[in-house]
Amino acid sequence: MAAPVTKLQQVKLPSGPSPLTPEQQYWKGFRSSQNIPSQSPITHISFPPPPSNALLPSNNDHFVVTTGTRVQIFSIRTRKLVKTITRFADIAHSGEIRRDGRVMVAGDETGKIQVFDVNSRAILKTWEEHKQPVWTTKFSPTELTTVMSASDDRTVRLWDLPSQESTTTFVGHSDYVRSGTFMPGTMSNMILTGSYDETVRLWDPRIPGRAAIIFKHAAPIEAVLPMPSGTTVLAAADNQISILDLVAGKPLQLLKNHQKTVTSLCLASNGTRLVSGGLDGHIKIFETSGWNVVAGSKYPSPVLAVNVISAGANREDKHLVVGMQSGVLSIKMKLSGQQKVKERERAKEMQALIDGTLGDYDKDKKKRTKGIEKKLRGMDFVGEGVDVIIEGTDRRKRKRQAPWEQDLRQGKFGRALDTALETGLPSVTILTLLTALRHRSAMRIALQGRDENTVQPIFKWVIKHITDPRYVSICVDSALLLLDIYSEHVGGSPELEKNIRELHQRVRTEVDRSQQACQTSGMLEMLMTGMP
Repeated sequence: MAAPVTKLQQVKLPSGPSPLTPEQQYWKGFRSSQNIPSQSPITHISFPPPPSNALLPSNNDHFVVTTGTRVQIFSIRTRKLVKTITRFADIAHSGEIRRDGRVMVAGDETGKIQVFDVNSRAILKTWEEHKQPVWTTKFSPTELTTVMSASDDRTVRLWDLPSQESTTTFVGHSDYVRSGTFMPGTMSNMILTGSYDETVRLWDPRIPGRAAIIFKHAAPIEAVLPMPSGTTVLAAADNQISILDLVAGKPLQLLKNHQKTVTSLCLASNGTRLVSGGLDGHIKIFETSGWNVVAGSKYPSPVLAVNVISAGANREDKHLVVGMQSGVLSIKMKLSGQQKVKERERAKEMQALIDGTLGDYDKDKKKRTKGIEKKLRGMDFVGEGVDVIIEGTDRRKRKRQAPWEQDLRQGKFGRALDTALETGLPSVTILTLLTALRHRSAMRIALQGRDENTVQPIFKWVIKHITDPRYVSICVDSALLLLDIYSEHVGGSPELEKNIRELHQRVRTEVDRSQQACQTSGMLEMLMTGMP
């Protein structure tokens, strides 16, 4: 008995890039990029976090950007520049707006700290106790009149707006103090600082003479960030981010995902994501349960500052703001619409990753595309009265063959190729047919005996795909056969001559590119051999 005729298997091309995860899709949803140039590097982007106490006011609708001798205030709703404060004698640092949106504080290279009225831009207060540049100024998350500052004079100070002098001075760092912040929640009276003496210190105002906890690192500290729980803090030292446990007094983990110095840290998605920026031009997003990298992106210049601006009652991520050394401020807005659906899918996937059931999640996601009714509708139940087929195939289950497949089965190779090209089938189907002809040693039979019109579609298909690495093998075989068969007719056919010229130009261009790639490869090999 003859074997059943099976459908011709389509050629499988190399797989493309892996599909985006819900997490990557979420962060790629920050689009509508707005790039604002500046004459100076963007060194700081600030947005006050929501108060831990719901009774405290939070009417701020602005975020602040510090660049050169200016502090710029932008609207969260419109992304437009609202005000610019230029009343600095030297380069400004760490412009911060209070949570009520009415008052702003900033330090500068002279060691001066100034407090401004946001509406009138008038200077409300000036403190000059620091003798070297002030790099960090912060408002207390609970007290509207309390400000902290950190300076290159190695001191950290607390200030009260009505007073003329600092209320508390913390001494202990042995080098520049470039980063600092208040702790969140019930520990808001305590201060976290990072210094170029390679230490992270936690200060308690009740014991200003010494730090409550000291974490020693192997490189200068560029940024510190407490987690909302108040028991874990993050510190950026060189190209690493350390996760520090305040309760146990020891490091929990070290993140080594950046290639160059990490310059900025911030939280997103209600504290469930950490966003870091570095001199390698990358920003990376970590989930804060297992500290896995879940997304990231590359910028054209070293990143000096990054912040995710939240808005709304649920504090949803609104803008991704990145400041670069080139002076470009990038503001990307989260697109609305299906944002909440994607957020739920992202949360499910992340929970599956944490639980170690990511494989089951992926399978379940694929199954969801088929409803139970659809599966039951096409299911055959075996029971009384069912037909039992011993040999042969059930005619109802036979798939109808395409016309070009029928011609191929019957040995009408030229006609099969003509039919496939005329019906505008996908390129991979033409590739499948040509591969089958090559396996049958029938390519010459399919290509020969054609006139000026019928050979045109084959030439055009070969010219179009001969530079595609996935098609190049079959295209080269087809082109060589076409030239062998029809070269003697070139002089009498303008169309055939035109096709051969197009093919020559296409191949010549690809050869030039290959030569350039080989030259570059040779130069790289020489450089690599000379490197230690």
